[in-house]
This record gives sequence, structure tokens and C-alpha cells, in this order.
Amino acid sequence: MWKPLVILLLCSTIIKNLVVAQTNEIPEYVKQCRRDDPKLTECFISSLEHLKPYLAKGIPEIELPSVEPFKMDTLSLQLTDGPQGYKITLKNMDVFGSSEFQVKSMKISENGEPFKARIVIPKLRIDAKYTSSGVLIIIPASGGGDFHAVLDGVICDLSGKVSTSQRDGKTYLHVDSLNLHLDIKNADLKIANAFRNNRVLLEATNLFLRENGHLVIEAMQPQLQKKLAMEFAKLANQLLKHVPRDWFYVA
Repeated sequence: MWKPLVILLLCSTIIKNLVVAQTNEIPEYVKQCRRDDPKLTECFISSLEHLKPYLAKGIPEIELPSVEPFKMDTLSLQLTDGPQGYKITLKNMDVFGSSEFQVKSMKISENGEPFKARIVIPKLRIDAKYTSSGVLIIIPASGGGDFHAVLDGVICDLSGKVSTSQRDGKTYLHVDSLNLHLDIKNADLKIANAFRNNRVLLEATNLFLRENGHLVIEAMQPQLQKKLAMEFAKLANQLLKHVPRDWFYVA
């Protein structure tokens, strides 16, 4: 009568050991560094670069979505002043190109000091739906349609603070705050499928966007920076809650 019980206990022990072994296996998206590496910062930069293809396609096992496209909800832009000032609201934004980032510099957080990094994204493409209201270049320009933007030479300066917590005997990192400042070298903006394809309104609006792209970016930038910082922190924490701090180092 004891034989089935012994077999059951043995099977339970084997399964438990297999689960522990799988849990401690370093996933392929983690590139490890040596703690005593004199070029530890450069190694961490390489580890971030190693993540790029995984961010592009997503990591289903930790419920990390693909960043291609990177999805955002709403931005509201006041482009001209006055009671009939021209206002654009962007919705359902898809941002392409963020996985092609290049880490130019990094300062690791030590002794409670914030971490810092400079990241360059060669090109970001934004596709969105938009609605507009107000007067643009003396023409009533209320309507809606498709908004497209190509941002070249995007520099992101990041800074933030991290904390640690203990779970199941392991130490995990958490991004508590993240600040982001954008510097955009060039912007090409246009709309389509708007004003019932009224050619005059469509060309007038696109002319304004071409000649005043820098104004649109300036109006967009504070909200864009805040939303990107929130979404980047969310992505980072989704990764970090599944990767103990020690996994970033060679045992």
C-alpha cells in the first residue's frame, strides 16, 4: 500500500526540481556581465543593445508586448492662439522605430543617485487618427482624418531612480521614476483622408504643417515626453519583475 505513495512523492520531488531548474535558467534575452568587469557600464550598454530584437517582437512568456508599434493613446495640441485657435487631437497613435535605439552613454545608479542615459533613435514614424477644430491661415479647418509624422535624429536623455525588493529569496529592481527629454532634429508632418478630400483645405493644412513643423513638435513635446516616460517605465518594470538582479551578472 505504500508503493503508490512513494512513487507519488518521488514524482512530486522530480517535478519540483524541474520547476526550480527552469526558474533559475537565464533567459536568452538577458546578456550577462561580470561584476568585476572594469568596463561594466559598456557591458550593460551591450546588454541593452542585445534586447532590441526581443523588444521588437515582444516576449510573450513575461507578457511584454512588442514595441513595434509602440502604442499611445491621446495627445492634444493647441497650435495657434485666440478664440478660434487651431487645435489638433491625436488618437490611437502607433509609433514605429523605437526598437532601433542606440545607447550612446549611461551612468549606473549608485548610492541612491539617479541613473542617466542618452539614447538615439534614428527615425520614429507616427501614424494616428486626428480631429481638429478652429481656423488655420484664415480658413476654417475643423475636421478629422489620418495624421502621419516622421521624426529624424531623435535624442532621448533619460534619468530616473530605482529601488529593490525581495521576493522568493531574490532581489528585484523597480524603476520608481523616469524623466525623459526629447531633442528632435527634423520632423516631416502631414495629414490625409481629411475634409472629405477637399483639396484646398488639405493642401493648406499640409502647407502649414510643412512650414511650421517645429511649432507642432514644440506643442507636442511636453505631453509626448511624459507619456513616453510612463510607457517606457511600464515596459522596463514588466521586464524587471521577471528578472532577478543577480541574473544580470555571471555567477
